[in-house]
Amino acid sequence: MRHRLDRARLETRVRRAAFGRARLATAIAAVALLLALPATASATYPGSTDGRLAFGSGVDGNFDIYSVLPNGGSLQRLTTDPLFDACPAWSADGKHVAWCHGVQRGGTIEVWTMKLDGTDKRQVTNLGGRSLFPDFSPDGQRLVFNSLLPGAENFDLFTINADGSGLHRLTSNAGGNGNAAWSPDGRKIVFTSDRAGVSQVFVMDADGSNVVQLTFGGEFKDQVPDWSPDGSKIAFAAGDPGDIFVMNADGSNQHAIVTGPTDDFGSAWSPDGGQIAFLRFDDRTVRVANADGSNVHAVRAFGLQAVPGWQPRGDRQP
Repeated sequence: MRHRLDRARLETRVRRAAFGRARLATAIAAVALLLALPATASATYPGSTDGRLAFGSGVDGNFDIYSVLPNGGSLQRLTTDPLFDACPAWSADGKHVAWCHGVQRGGTIEVWTMKLDGTDKRQVTNLGGRSLFPDFSPDGQRLVFNSLLPGAENFDLFTINADGSGLHRLTSNAGGNGNAAWSPDGRKIVFTSDRAGVSQVFVMDADGSNVVQLTFGGEFKDQVPDWSPDGSKIAFAAGDPGDIFVMNADGSNQHAIVTGPTDDFGSAWSPDGGQIAFLRFDDRTVRVANADGSNVHAVRAFGLQAVPGWQPRGDRQP
């Protein structure tokens, strides 16, 4: 469930799979806040939360986490620290956000959590490496993330309890592994890996066993694959420049829904399954399309944005 950095070709495209190929953040120029939209808006979806989009954005020289309603209104700033903040993912109840926080290029990045309004910030990992793209388990008890540990050559996937205890390593191979997301039933984890030479989409059991490759071919599969709310489909990015694809959860019926000369990646399903958000790298702005690829539109032009996470409604059972 995801509800997930991009890169502002950030470090040549904020970690081109959050591991092996860099896409993590180049310089973040001071960017003036564009035309302000209305400060309030009604909930877009029924439920105890509003179905907000969260994303990192570089504004006034600082990259922080913001959230906004899908119509672009009710902008909220969730972090203000001068360090790099991005790759947000929502808990299944829609009330907490996990994100990565640290030194943008070459330094330490750790996983943190906070409440949906930006309060109660807590550091989860303390690994001293570069820990990115966290995702909550459906019950909210654990997080999966990828990390380049000190001295390691590749990113690997780990899980950890939300309180920082119980670190468990899921992958250990010659390739880089990243961009993980828990299935809505908590039994599977989808992720990308370049263990086969070029980054592809894989799925495994939540304990790291029974790894199955879902995509093939020469196209690079990019951040970040995401499950539809009912668990029947997976959205992902493929190609360079990237297009947004959807496939069945078993890898069948792979088809592009958003194509063209622009670079699109960072998929995130809406809580009702009817739309998919993604980042258009050409202008660093989050867009939303219907699940069939129609009606592509920008959410809110605002700074240099990173890949989004979409907040669950809060009343959907895992």
